[in-house]
Amino acid sequence: MVVSLYVDDLIFTGNDLELLNGFKLSIMEEFEMTDLGKLHHFLGIEVSQSKKGIFISQESYAKEVLKKFGMENANPVVTPCIAGLKLSKDGEGRLIDFTKFRSLVGNLMYLTATRPDIMYAVSLVSRFMEKPHLNHWEAAKRILRYIKGTVDYGIFYEANVPVKLIGYIDSDLAGSIDDCKSISSYVFSLGSGVISWSSRKQPIIALSTMEAEYIAASFAGCHAVWLLGILESLMHKQKGPTTLLCDNSSTISVSKDPVLHRRTKHIRIRFHFLRELVSEGIIQLKYCKTDEQMANVFTKPLGGLVFKRDVARLGIKSKFGLREAMLEG
Repeated sequence: MVVSLYVDDLIFTGNDLELLNGFKLSIMEEFEMTDLGKLHHFLGIEVSQSKKGIFISQESYAKEVLKKFGMENANPVVTPCIAGLKLSKDGEGRLIDFTKFRSLVGNLMYLTATRPDIMYAVSLVSRFMEKPHLNHWEAAKRILRYIKGTVDYGIFYEANVPVKLIGYIDSDLAGSIDDCKSISSYVFSLGSGVISWSSRKQPIIALSTMEAEYIAASFAGCHAVWLLGILESLMHKQKGPTTLLCDNSSTISVSKDPVLHRRTKHIRIRFHFLRELVSEGIIQLKYCKTDEQMANVFTKPLGGLVFKRDVARLGIKSKFGLREAMLEG
């Protein structure tokens, strides 16, 4: 058995580096091991490291996907989804080969590992894999046209910034026109680039914007607990409550005030897990303005200027633009 071990000397220093070297020696006694140095590639993800920070992308994989579906010479667009787009299972136009459509959606899903800017659009088209129509196919191809113009995009994690887990939550009431279910989204960052994100339909129908936001906050709260556990296992236990930023003040009030329980008693009991997290000081919900809401890009298709602004907040940058900025710095 051959073990390949990547070492990042930008992270491990001092006692940590000694511990790592000891670990390598113990592994070498049991297995034939190759030390590959700094991490450069991992499961299709490209990693670039410098004193300025770490940049991850899937540029090569994105180019392979474009070539696979004959879109390497396509005209690029500025957004992965037309603003205000609504798609239904009762699609328009002829039926599309579902095998090819599923293959495209699967490839796009893997690309979201470093491209949260296409998360909403991919989540939207993935709902129609059972019986795709021409308009569903065109929506998926538009994502490829967007990728064509942003093929070198990735997430940049800046070095020497305070590490603090912060989450943003948002929802789109009745965002699905097929069943009137709302769309939930959350995104978490650790000081610079985002580390975790989600865009999904809610399992039940919300009766108001407040309920949709409350359910989205509950999902985010559960995920925050999981992330806090990972940070603690990495010996970086976070002090104080983790902040979730929400642009709905009613949701914040319901999470804190048990008197308002009658307003939400028809919501499934499991969503009141959020209130327990708030009362125990694990999570705190704070208000943020809608135009400062980082999770907005995961709930609905946005126009060019707003989309570009929100994507920049996620820590997504062009590799070539980032390289020029580092050289200038």
